[in-house]
Amino acid sequence: MGLQADVFWSFRSPYSYLATRRYRALAEQYDLTINLRPVYPLAVREPDFFERSHPNWLRYTFTDMFRVAQFYGIPFGPPRPDPIVQDVLTRKIADEQPYIFRLTRLGQAAARRGKSLAFCDEVSRLIWGGAENWHEGDHLAGAAMRAGLDLAELDAEAISDAETLDAETAVNQASLEASGHWGVPTLVFDGEPFFGQDRIDMAVWRMQLKGLVAR
Repeated sequence: MGLQADVFWSFRSPYSYLATRRYRALAEQYDLTINLRPVYPLAVREPDFFERSHPNWLRYTFTDMFRVAQFYGIPFGPPRPDPIVQDVLTRKIADEQPYIFRLTRLGQAAARRGKSLAFCDEVSRLIWGGAENWHEGDHLAGAAMRAGLDLAELDAEAISDAETLDAETAVNQASLEASGHWGVPTLVFDGEPFFGQDRIDMAVWRMQLKGLVAR
């Protein structure tokens, strides 16, 4: 039986997007199961985070995420619309959030089926890869289909079982924090957290020490 790892991940995190296709490639290359476990972003968990952050935080993050995308040759653009409704200038999070709850519940519904890595990869390619109005038309349905899922089935579950899906997502968040970190993306292997898209190679090194082999 191959190795197992958890990845804690958010639809609003550009670094989650920038890491996901590499996580997916690892699961294809190695005898490794990666369980992607969605969590709600900081904008939901700590709405005042952005107002408390250093003034340079946002500018550096924008500079760095475009640089990472360019370095790895990953299509990248500002989400249209942003999964979180937020005033960029004031950093204020809107009270009404029409996208992130649906997305996260869909991701957890996919996790129930063992397909959240593929689903979240495909959806994040829409959100962060330049697709305009990714929430309209057949964009999400196509992403679900490419992941081997049916969007209508996932949406029905996200509505009818929202409370339980949110409880499962809360467990994901608690598990992330119990691992020793709080941010995304974080890969946890054998109880050890590897935070960030820049720690993937180190995570592979650790897993190879524990017997990771190619398929």
